[in-house]
Amino acid sequence: MPHAKSCKKRLLTSKKRNARNRVNRAMMRSKIKQYRQEIGAVPVEAKAQSLSEMYSLIDTQARKGLLPKQRAARLKSRMAAAAAK
Repeated sequence: MPHAKSCKKRLLTSKKRNARNRVNRAMMRSKIKQYRQEIGAVPVEAKAQSLSEMYSLIDTQARKGLLPKQRAARLKSRMAAAAAK
């Protein structure tokens, strides 16, 4: 347990951020899984809309530091390839 006041604050903020990141990461992973499962049965117009939503989600999470930028780019590339099939 920290003794210094600033260390106690860092511990609290660290726990809050950890919880927030865990929720965001789980939400992102579940949406990615859902996208991968339903992309084959979706009409062409809906594919573009769905892909745009996924791009937005991935970019937002990368900007927040939840995943590295290169991993975000790789995910987006793979999703675009899946949508093109």
